[in-house]
Amino acid sequence: MRFFQKTKCTLKCLLWVPAALCALYFTCSSMNIFIGFLPMEKCTLEKGKLPTLDNSVDVSLDFWSRTDVQTCTTWKAPIIWEGMFDPKIYDQNHKKEGSSVALTVFAVGRYLDEYLETFLNSSEHHFMVGLPVSYYVFTDMPEKVPHIDLGPQRTLKVIKVQRHSRWQDISMMRMKVISDVIESDIRHHSTHVFCFDVDQVFTGRFGSEALGDSVALLHAYYYHLPKSYYTYDRNPKSKAYMETGDFYYHAAVFGGSWKSVKSLAEACYQNIMEDKQNNVEALWHDESHLNKYLWLHKPSRVLSPEYCWDTQIGYRSDIQVTRLLWAPKQYDKLRTP
Repeated sequence: MRFFQKTKCTLKCLLWVPAALCALYFTCSSMNIFIGFLPMEKCTLEKGKLPTLDNSVDVSLDFWSRTDVQTCTTWKAPIIWEGMFDPKIYDQNHKKEGSSVALTVFAVGRYLDEYLETFLNSSEHHFMVGLPVSYYVFTDMPEKVPHIDLGPQRTLKVIKVQRHSRWQDISMMRMKVISDVIESDIRHHSTHVFCFDVDQVFTGRFGSEALGDSVALLHAYYYHLPKSYYTYDRNPKSKAYMETGDFYYHAAVFGGSWKSVKSLAEACYQNIMEDKQNNVEALWHDESHLNKYLWLHKPSRVLSPEYCWDTQIGYRSDIQVTRLLWAPKQYDKLRTP
């Protein structure tokens, strides 16, 4: 009799385990802690074998210095993490090769007042320091762009753009604007382009190790999750439709050579316009189209979430340094007409 009572008690306890796990998973802070323990895939590159070289200096990358994370893709492109590269070697190489970078950022409506000055000032301290950098600020209010004390070989150009009534349209139409300015201006004097959301703050080195022909960023909220959790667009009517992919990329940061970024921006814009003609809007707007493009055209370089981190996620042992942080989001305030 006592045996059956113990068995019954044990079974009751076991029945509570799934419920407890569900409660842990769906509580936001607890869920993020749980996700952090999910293992990433590992780089399958054998020691002594070279990756797909994006730059000649990539031969200096140490893919086995970080055994806790995935350091290369299945197509042998590097995934850049702290500890894999020597900053001095990369900076010397890119200075020798004459690399120069155009940075594009959109500050439309209330986003200009809330974020632009902090973004630009922090960029001056951390973004591609030592290389020529040209800022391109797109805004509907050029007269309100703050004065920024720029360092040597750094310039800033303000370009007026139309303000759309919906923030989704602002997000999606930036692809055409980026493509146009690359064609008319950037390609004549910059070797690389990086495109950023304005509601971010540079907090650490975001340097020449990030430069490549086609550069994508692992989304901070998805890099530990199984692919079944990636929020690709699942609508077959959309040009952004995906059944599966390689990673989930964050559209807050993307870049590459001016040719590659122009091709990406043009393709995304064309697909966005085709969706519009069919009364379809991708789930995550330009980010959905960017993920589709980068699945079909594999990036030659992937940046780890160090390059765009959200402190709301909490502690992660694999994030040894943060280079760019999400600024506090105030969507209710900033996205109202």
